[in-house]
Amino acid sequence: MDSHSLRVNDGVMQRAENRIAIVGAGIGGLSAALALSAAGRRVTVLERHAHPGGKARNVETFAGPAPAGPTVMTMRSVFDGLFAAAGARLEDHVRIHREPLLARHFWEDGSTLDLTDDPAMNEAAIAAFAGPREAAAFRRFAANARRLYEGFEAPMMEAAEPTFGALALHVLRHPSLIPAMTPHLTLAQALARRFADPRLRQLFGRYATYVGGAPDRSPALLSLIWESEARGVWRVEGGIAALAASMARLAEAHGAEFRLGAHVEEIETEGGAASGLRLAGGERIAANTILFNGDPAALRRGLLGPGAREAVTKPAVSPRSLSAFVWSFAAEPSRPDLAHHNVFFGPDPAREFGPIEAGAMPEAPSLYVCAADRGEGVAPTGPERFEIIMNGAPDEPGRAEERERCRDLTFGTLARFGLTFSPAPGPESLSSPRDFARLFPGSDGSLYGRSPHGAMAAFARPTARSRIPGLFLCGGGTHPGAGVPMAARSGLRAAEAILAARSSTSMSARTATPGGISTGSATTGRAPSPSSAS
Repeated sequence: MDSHSLRVNDGVMQRAENRIAIVGAGIGGLSAALALSAAGRRVTVLERHAHPGGKARNVETFAGPAPAGPTVMTMRSVFDGLFAAAGARLEDHVRIHREPLLARHFWEDGSTLDLTDDPAMNEAAIAAFAGPREAAAFRRFAANARRLYEGFEAPMMEAAEPTFGALALHVLRHPSLIPAMTPHLTLAQALARRFADPRLRQLFGRYATYVGGAPDRSPALLSLIWESEARGVWRVEGGIAALAASMARLAEAHGAEFRLGAHVEEIETEGGAASGLRLAGGERIAANTILFNGDPAALRRGLLGPGAREAVTKPAVSPRSLSAFVWSFAAEPSRPDLAHHNVFFGPDPAREFGPIEAGAMPEAPSLYVCAADRGEGVAPTGPERFEIIMNGAPDEPGRAEERERCRDLTFGTLARFGLTFSPAPGPESLSSPRDFARLFPGSDGSLYGRSPHGAMAAFARPTARSRIPGLFLCGGGTHPGAGVPMAARSGLRAAEAILAARSSTSMSARTATPGGISTGSATTGRAPSPSSAS
């Protein structure tokens, strides 16, 4: 027997080259697979679904595939760097377009507000919308968000294992961050101090939901999300699922092996360290380097075997984040003024997040509507593809699902804005929290992993190195958190940790291996199975 890993089928050991096994082909797993394969490592990716992408997925409609997961791409430099380090250009693999109009916002009183990537245009729009004082307040808010983004990108978002001590030292060295953070305030409280107009407080409070939280319970630091959007929003033709597919193809070109429809039932351990995988049907793959790209809660709950339970602590995966009711369909809309990204606000955030906190459906939701075929000011003719998202509570056993009530609530709300669809979407168009719980076991349907509520939540998420030697983690449920670029960054951090653990060339500098990847360039320049990831 040599040092190579061994594949075991029906108890018969077969020689196999020493590959890195990645469980789950979500954005995080794909990022790691691309980084590792481009650095010359042997990589095998096992994905339960028939396609890569995890939560970044499409569903078929009579007008073509409609998005059923994340739709917004920000922080493009993460992907530019990732592709460049693999010897490729992002724009050669996906068709991508910058959208100057970040989102169009609607309220029931008939008011609307467009926000763009142009600061002067935003100030003018807010002055016309809410008056010059609110425009000045926005200018201060945007400057504060920029200060937070620039101050925390390196010590938090890019750090492999952020600690409170290191962050505290960073803040002490940059004392202007303390008033910018308003660490004693929630996002809702901080916005109430900045804006007199409740519509603007409601608009910017939505950033808490981007990472699965409620604005009245999430830290004010999340206001920095505005800066990430203000730096640019891109539309990917075919959606984020097309981006995921392109990452998989490029990783394959560098030698990565993808096994779709491969359900990993157990992560095996021996002597307290990762030793292999057991697939549905009995196949076993011996491996001492395993990357799990799924919700870490699945590990903690023993869904991938008893040996992996201690990989993360309970506080690292609990409490859970928000879930959602997601409609994906094709139809002709009644309103011609939709943009690519649209938000229709309910009358009172308390009537949305209060019921959700109690585990119920919102009484008066705000709704995100992605008009997937619109962009750059172009309105198509005929049927279009849509995704509508309503925030919801995580799934709990025994709770009534109320799919019909969700339909009435969603489309009744939009009808009050004059937005209807022909044909009306049927129940098959809905993905509910319970559906997401089945798609991603152990998650309770939470789409963002651990809840962001509380000032210390960012430090509670698990990092790339689990508590079990040889078992690494990535995805939206790990540091640095939810969102497409954050999940990609988690994959890069995991790849770094794996290479360091295997005594390989550090990814902090370009390797000598053809196609090697530089983490620096990559960071600056979502069928039931725990192995399906984000």
